[in-house]
Amino acid sequence: MRKSRRIGAGLIVSALVLTGCSGGPAGTNVAQDSKAPLELWTRTTPGQAGEAATKRLAEAFEKATGFKVQVTAIFDDFETKLAQRAAQRDLPDIVMNDVAQLGTMKSQGLLREVDLTKLKNAPDVIEQGLNATKTPDGKQYGLPFSAQAAALLIRKDWREKLGLPVPQDWAGIASLAKAFTTQDPDGNGKNDTAGLVATMSTKRGYASWYFSNFLWAAGGDFISKQGDGKYKPAMSTPESAAAVQWFRDLGCKDNVLQPGSVSMATPATNDLFEAGKGGMYVVASYLLSRFDKSLGKDKYEVVPMPKGAKNADVLAEGNGTYLMAGSPNQAGQDAFADFSISPEGQKIGMEGDAGPIVQLPVNKKVDIAQQRPDARWKTYNDIYTTSGHYVPSIPNWTPVRQDTADTISSLIADCKLDTKAELSKLDTKLAETLRQQGIGAS
Repeated sequence: MRKSRRIGAGLIVSALVLTGCSGGPAGTNVAQDSKAPLELWTRTTPGQAGEAATKRLAEAFEKATGFKVQVTAIFDDFETKLAQRAAQRDLPDIVMNDVAQLGTMKSQGLLREVDLTKLKNAPDVIEQGLNATKTPDGKQYGLPFSAQAAALLIRKDWREKLGLPVPQDWAGIASLAKAFTTQDPDGNGKNDTAGLVATMSTKRGYASWYFSNFLWAAGGDFISKQGDGKYKPAMSTPESAAAVQWFRDLGCKDNVLQPGSVSMATPATNDLFEAGKGGMYVVASYLLSRFDKSLGKDKYEVVPMPKGAKNADVLAEGNGTYLMAGSPNQAGQDAFADFSISPEGQKIGMEGDAGPIVQLPVNKKVDIAQQRPDARWKTYNDIYTTSGHYVPSIPNWTPVRQDTADTISSLIADCKLDTKAELSKLDTKLAETLRQQGIGAS
């Protein structure tokens, strides 16, 4: 079993080293053994609730099918460790990771194509999730397992104390943010509250990740797909530039963003909102349990993002199940993929308030209202269904996200910079990135 897996992965790594091309062979010549244990890697913190939930899923899968699964939880340096295993010609059989990593893993030749005809539960998976795990050529190289989208969290107690309405548009966001910043909503007599908590760090592209919730709502985009399947940079278009300027004004003119926002990644912004120093926060559902305990469920509300200039599109994300190339047990891989999207697998993943590995279900037969009676979960599910917007599955999204984060964060940090000039420079970088990936429009 071990030898077979090494041969399959070796084919992939050799192809990458010798050709430098995307795709690569998928280890189709590996001898198969349906009794070989499956090694599953999941991107979550070892020893925490996510690991325990994944093990519950694996145990239920073993009981239902007889296939054995060994779960390994990794959070820090996940991609580096996966690359090391590829270099050692010893890939795990299954990886559960962010859907945004699809393009990168596919371009590295680490994945095998998913045959939906072998999965009885595939027809019940939401189309939005399936599309997010397809490569630009329309082939299925992953499966959605968990979905999520961003909503606007508002300190309800502050808003009601000031007698202000829930914002219905961007002008309402700006107005409420100013009130939360200047009118002492917590009543402590100090000027120590921020209207909007923003994750503007350049680390891992957080500023781009956060700002996408405003960019798409304005009708802008990071890159735009052309009719021939190629892409053009889009950050200097009128729609994108307007979104950048509006958001930049929140920090540079209105001063409603928290101090130090340009250095804050999500751990810091989570702490800030939790500590009662911010009035609004755009974030997905995974923090509900934490904030319910720390702030109190009655202190804040969950509402859809107000409509921008074009729509109310927000960032959609989630985890996918990936079948790694070179496995000696493809039958087991297929069986696990099918179980992960089944109603049973989805419901197991949704168990528990702390650390559920399924935020929103991807199987249409699973009713979010029955699994989680709290109406806030349905709000999140409705947002995902009507307004969720995934990043495109290009060969490598990371440099696009990082370059846009660097520019957006800089524009917030230095209010003297020229917005138009900086966005023009950014588009030049993005054009080169797209060209290098072979998807740049002429």
